[in-house]
Amino acid sequence: MTHVCRNCKRAFSTELELELHRDTCSQGDLFCDECGERFAERRATEDGWHYRCPGEDCDGEGMGEDIHKVTDVRLEKST
Repeated sequence: MTHVCRNCKRAFSTELELELHRDTCSQGDLFCDECGERFAERRATEDGWHYRCPGEDCDGEGMGEDIHKVTDVRLEKST
């Protein structure tokens, strides 16, 4: 079975290889509500517990507060 990174579409033969790749994938999987920037998780945290937006002029912080996984973000279509 092939395992595919949802961000960059690169394929891996094992789930472990995919998990290791996600830590270094250059495609963004986090989103900041404050500035709208999308970025890789490794740019937002050093310890895996505390998250800050890597944007130079942005004060967004906190997973689930200002920073969300892209899969959790919903866009509303204005009518």
